[in-house]
Amino acid sequence: MEDKKLRIETTCVQGGYTPGNGEPRQVPIVQSTTFKYATSEDMGKLFDLEASGYFYSRLQNPTCDTVAAKICALEGGSAAMLLSSGQAANFFAVFNIATCGDHIISSSSIYGGTFNLFAVTMKKMGIEFTFLSPDCTEAELNAAFKPNTKAVFGETIANPALTVLDIEKFAKAAHAHGVPLIIDNTFATPVNCRPFEFGADIVTHSTTKYMDGHGVAVGGCIVDSGKFDWLAHADKFPGLCTPDDSYHGITYAEKFGLGGAYITKATAQLMRDFGCTQSPQSAFYLNLGLESLHVRMERHCLNGQKVAEYLESNEKISWVNYPGLKSNKYYDLAQKYMPKGTCGVVSFGVKGGRAAAEKFMKALKIIAIETHVADARSCCLHPASATHRQMNEEELIAAGVPGDLVRLSCGIENYQDLIADIEQALNTL
Repeated sequence: MEDKKLRIETTCVQGGYTPGNGEPRQVPIVQSTTFKYATSEDMGKLFDLEASGYFYSRLQNPTCDTVAAKICALEGGSAAMLLSSGQAANFFAVFNIATCGDHIISSSSIYGGTFNLFAVTMKKMGIEFTFLSPDCTEAELNAAFKPNTKAVFGETIANPALTVLDIEKFAKAAHAHGVPLIIDNTFATPVNCRPFEFGADIVTHSTTKYMDGHGVAVGGCIVDSGKFDWLAHADKFPGLCTPDDSYHGITYAEKFGLGGAYITKATAQLMRDFGCTQSPQSAFYLNLGLESLHVRMERHCLNGQKVAEYLESNEKISWVNYPGLKSNKYYDLAQKYMPKGTCGVVSFGVKGGRAAAEKFMKALKIIAIETHVADARSCCLHPASATHRQMNEEELIAAGVPGDLVRLSCGIENYQDLIADIEQALNTL
């Protein structure tokens, strides 16, 4: 549970772990797959979910649980779990409450990997997805619900489109139809936005991005707000509200309450069966990143703002997309949900199209070309020749990734050096 007295900066540094007298000051790495017990009865209680503890690190590990507790406190949730990646987190978040024959509503402006997970892979599992523009009207949003709709999904700031979701609009519609709102909060992080405060019910993260922040460990996290009343909509969520035969007839929503049912089921069922486990070593690295998250996000946002303003004034740039610019269509929403700043990622177009964009990137010296974002080191990507290279020009435009688009992730260097690097690269055009 969150300590209400601690501000978020202090929680970044000290949340989740309080060492006792003579215990390690840093979170210990419990690098063990298994745990010893005195009797079979003791272990049996764990398998029956009658007692809390550890018996196999595929399900739970003390290091991972400690770091999950910190992220839970940062988001203001009731329970959380770490996973092997952000992809695993979004899969578990949806699959924990939806199964073959069910339906999910999602914003169409989401990370390409998540879109593929939903539209292709989970479709093969019999789950139908309806994708709506984040700018849809309330009437359009409400019209998308079906009797078998089980959740609504969106991203606080979409990667790489940088659209800002109207969380309250999507939460209102979800709750009117008796389903939870799941928000991927990767780009904003809880430092800049806490979706639970605007009505979201479940939050996911690719911790690989800003939370780690140093490109050392792939990971994911799911946080439950503990506020969605599963039993009030028991007919929609039988997995949480009817006995689980694989755990001796436990009904999660009754035994673990609003605050614990969702994460307990995701751990006991999905982690048991899919094994998308975060390693204790990776969790340790993640915690090191979390300790400076509040400091880094301030610099990422400053650099993103300064670079975006420079690009907007440069005659060699055809367009700039950054929610912190007053000219941006999402500026007002960004001010509402993220008044302290959005993120360090800027998208822009180079005049001269694909060829000019590629030449510009080749000339960069400080900013590296990488398939990565949200890192302490600035990096950039030309999606048309990398992640989306299989598409033709028409398909690229339809996907919102035109050939001239450059995605720039501003790190925590000095922004004047980043601007100087961009300027010298543009001068080669």
